[in-house]
Amino acid sequence: MRLSLITALLLFTTSAGFAQDVPTDPYEVAPLLINETIPDISVRTINDEAISLHEVVKEKPTMFVFYRGGWCPYCSRHMSELAQVEEEILEMGYQIVAISVDRPEVLKKTLEQIELEYTLLSDSPAEAIKAFGLAYEVDQSTVDRYKSVGIDLEGDSGHDHHILPAPAVYIVDQEGKVNFQYVNPNYRERISGDILLAAAKTFMKS
Repeated sequence: MRLSLITALLLFTTSAGFAQDVPTDPYEVAPLLINETIPDISVRTINDEAISLHEVVKEKPTMFVFYRGGWCPYCSRHMSELAQVEEEILEMGYQIVAISVDRPEVLKKTLEQIELEYTLLSDSPAEAIKAFGLAYEVDQSTVDRYKSVGIDLEGDSGHDHHILPAPAVYIVDQEGKVNFQYVNPNYRERISGDILLAAAKTFMKS
């Protein structure tokens, strides 16, 4: 199944909120919708300090990037691409915040591997990812297969929940309202930096 940009943007527009039970199929996630308000969930900074998402967005309009982890080559490629348009996005008054289930210590390693200027936050218990309706649970056979090639989901998150987010990008205003969302359960397909830049310009003008 391939989701077009329009399909992804309109995903689940007939049902508000997020799934109470974490699905095992990323195509069954129920993401937070446009015009809804993001949850006030606490996450942790790279220095292991707690901060709420409402505190984060209060500072500036925010582009949230949900990624699977520093181990994911598709995520690393996407984040590097976003870094190419980061300066223009920041000049418009936004901040870029990337969230994963990686522990703060693992976030530091990610920053050593990829040259990024934007903020990385840890949602290792997967509470924010669940509240955004992006969470799905990886089956044990996949967990074992990942581990056999050096990807330790439990070690990276510090938890045994085996939860990952369907990759997503949200543009949120300072009140926490969602102005834009792109969610694609196919982790190989990511929204381009140019499209995000265009979306950011649109909502900064509105």
